[in-house]
Amino acid sequence: QVQLVESGGGLVQPGGSLRLSCAASGTIFSTYIMGWYRQAAGKQRELVALITSAGTRNYADSVKGRFTISRDNAKNTVYLQMNGLKPEDTAVYYCNAMRNVYAYWGQGTQVTVSS
Repeated sequence: QVQLVESGGGLVQPGGSLRLSCAASGTIFSTYIMGWYRQAAGKQRELVALITSAGTRNYADSVKGRFTISRDNAKNTVYLQMNGLKPEDTAVYYCNAMRNVYAYWGQGTQVTVSS
């Protein structure tokens, strides 16, 4: 069983920054593909960014150049640095761990971008 706990969400003004963290336990963290997804009110959950065990990164077009995903395998933690935040980035952000047919989710953390 894998447990994922997100933190770092909150209220920020447009143009501001936040860093989300996701701490994993109960698994060999380094072997998992880690990802951040988000779900805005009334919309489907969507991929924001992925990082493989080898460190390869993929981003949604809407966040390229603004968000950066990284991982620290020694700390079993994945991060999402979000810069240049826009109101349309407002959503609940979820951490995901995936390997083979197994996928695990955190409980989510709210990010609100508003003036």
